[in-house]
Amino acid sequence: MNKLKQIEAFLATIEAGSFTKAAIGKSVTPAMIGRRVDALEQRLGTKLIHRSTRHLAITEEGSVYAKTCKVLLDELNQLESSLSERNFKVSGHLLVSAPASFGRLHVAAHAHSFMEKYPNVEMSFNLSDELIDFANERYDISIRFGDVVDPKCTAVRLARNRRVVCATKKYLDKYGTPTSIDDLADHNCLSFNLRGSLQRQWKFKLKGNIVNVRVKGSFSCNDGDILHHWTLQDLGLQWRSYWEVEQYIKSGKLIPVLEKYELPDYDIMAVYPKSRFVPAKVRMFIEHLKEIYAKQGFSPNSELKLK
Repeated sequence: MNKLKQIEAFLATIEAGSFTKAAIGKSVTPAMIGRRVDALEQRLGTKLIHRSTRHLAITEEGSVYAKTCKVLLDELNQLESSLSERNFKVSGHLLVSAPASFGRLHVAAHAHSFMEKYPNVEMSFNLSDELIDFANERYDISIRFGDVVDPKCTAVRLARNRRVVCATKKYLDKYGTPTSIDDLADHNCLSFNLRGSLQRQWKFKLKGNIVNVRVKGSFSCNDGDILHHWTLQDLGLQWRSYWEVEQYIKSGKLIPVLEKYELPDYDIMAVYPKSRFVPAKVRMFIEHLKEIYAKQGFSPNSELKLK
């Protein structure tokens, strides 16, 4: 029996939770999945899955084996994808993660033009401000903001991303316009809340050094669009990417403050698992976004240019 089919049957079973569900995904019978897993266990001489009439449970040995097999299969798939590029063929299923607002406007929006170039690619998007874990989630690429410190990942800079502090005229008329970062202590600062962790520190550059300014406020949320909505309702100051607020600043609905201070860039990055073989679909999508952002310079803000 094919060793690869045995491994695929085992991984499909632990991911699906049953032979029946695994069989549906592989278009075979549950009995065939069971035989392949049995053959794998016999070949290895160890139990990988505990079976009962009600459920399956992976053993400690099975967990270790599954983790290694996933890495090896990913390497194999990436190698095959890289080799297919020799025939000028970019293909496969590309699974992309991106922040919600940015993903809608500037990532998923460019899927159609990418697939026109490479019609053999299928794409799926997860648009959420939650960070993904490449070790446990099988994404091909994630679009993120800021520095990436994960040694298991490769990060490619797509474009510069400026930051700005702003509020409505009505809010500033009522509570005053901050002229120094110390004045933020007297203002309602709307904060981003990610996985229960409040981002109560806003970053500024002073004489080339990054300074974290602790802020306070009565509202926080894990959705950037809600923070922006609250700002437009005159509820406080927001520390946002310029692309999110540019049209409101130009229309006068929002007023930038603390402009004498430089805010650190929060660059737009493409992140993917580190590997010797980077799939062509990943490389080509990165190049596609870089090309679009460079032409737009980065749109919607005409002042943003790639360094």
